[in-house]
Amino acid sequence: MKCFSRYLPYLFRPPSTILSSTCHTEADIISTVEFNSSGELLATGDKGGRVVVFQREQESKSQPQRRGEYNVYSTFQSHEPEFDYLKSLEIEEKINKIKWLPQQNAAYFLLSTNDKTVKLWKISERDKRPEGYNLKDDDGRIRDPSTITSLRVPVLQPMDLMVEATARRVFSNAHTYHINSISVNSDLQTYISTDDLRVNLWNLEITDRSFNIVDIKPANMEELTEVITSAEFHPQQCHTFAYSSSKGSIRLCDMREAALCDRHCKYFEEPEDPSTRSFFSEIISSISDVKFSHNGRYLMTRDYLTVKVWDLQMENKPLETYQVHDYLRGKLCSLYENDCIFDKFECVWNGSDSVIMTGSYNNFFRMFDRNTKRDVTLEASRENSKPRAILKPRKVCVGGKRRKDEISVDSLDFSKKILHTTWHPHENIIAVAATNNLYIFQDKVN
Repeated sequence: MKCFSRYLPYLFRPPSTILSSTCHTEADIISTVEFNSSGELLATGDKGGRVVVFQREQESKSQPQRRGEYNVYSTFQSHEPEFDYLKSLEIEEKINKIKWLPQQNAAYFLLSTNDKTVKLWKISERDKRPEGYNLKDDDGRIRDPSTITSLRVPVLQPMDLMVEATARRVFSNAHTYHINSISVNSDLQTYISTDDLRVNLWNLEITDRSFNIVDIKPANMEELTEVITSAEFHPQQCHTFAYSSSKGSIRLCDMREAALCDRHCKYFEEPEDPSTRSFFSEIISSISDVKFSHNGRYLMTRDYLTVKVWDLQMENKPLETYQVHDYLRGKLCSLYENDCIFDKFECVWNGSDSVIMTGSYNNFFRMFDRNTKRDVTLEASRENSKPRAILKPRKVCVGGKRRKDEISVDSLDFSKKILHTTWHPHENIIAVAATNNLYIFQDKVN
């Protein structure tokens, strides 16, 4: 298991928001975090509808240790609160997901979504401005044509670097229910947006229509027994995608078989052990996140207590099962009463698919090495936030005598939780969101 040291152990916020370490508003809570395909940019979205993009510091000979640091590159308001007058419902501005498009030119493109609307944003740099217009003066005022006695050729003059974020497409009016995930296809032309009952396929160039490729809505809503919780495209096969359900199952679909993919080509589900069934079994088996491995061979799913790795060639049981916080099994009743049992944790692969990471409570996050079968619990907190300090493994004591370096399960703070994590696509650099704090860690630097 890699040893991680802290690079940026402090809070990232838009420059206009300055709050103390103990004070934050609901709008400041980070709701998604995502690296781009190169790992040079890191985007976060929050409940206030803002997107903050961080850029990695370029390496310099004088300060080689600063190579891993990320600084604010751009901040913009992606979504605003809206109101659906037909249904008398407020639409939150909260950013549910951010997905980067692979870079094709000097500009960067990302998709961001709230509950109802997906937007395509272009982030570009400008360090020159045109001067020498004929029909307007330097202040932008229109000149009298009769005063123009000669023609000038406009020229580009250097200016301070400016990063601009522009909404290029707005994809709306396609979801009756709340969007929970978006995924960009490997063909770079289409993407899917998923809500509780439907999956829609969009062309990135067309905003006024989408194709419904999965619809599990029953004719009678009283017969509804499960909802879609997440969906993702296969990283190499543009016709294949998977979606998970609240019943703990995953369906693999092939868009070549039919226009409507209600009939899956593979169905992954682990049979339930009757001896362990309880009132909470269906709730804790609900899958909150599904991710294809980078090589496309495996699927990773996260439910409330475990992370499971599935081989696409084996549908009847998971290839690997990792216990994230099994010590909470005896506290499900209290977790149900305070609604924590409905928390949706994400999971993420490292660049080589050899290590997986997911979050837990008390600002803990877990890593599992698939090769050595070792695991570690680490903590992202301001209390141990000395720069470049090595993170010490944490252990939770369930019962009996507690050691000095252990924390009792009864002392865990369930208001501090790490739901959103992301891993650099090529290096051992991770980002974890803890409420309104963003922590970035990297493999130990000698």
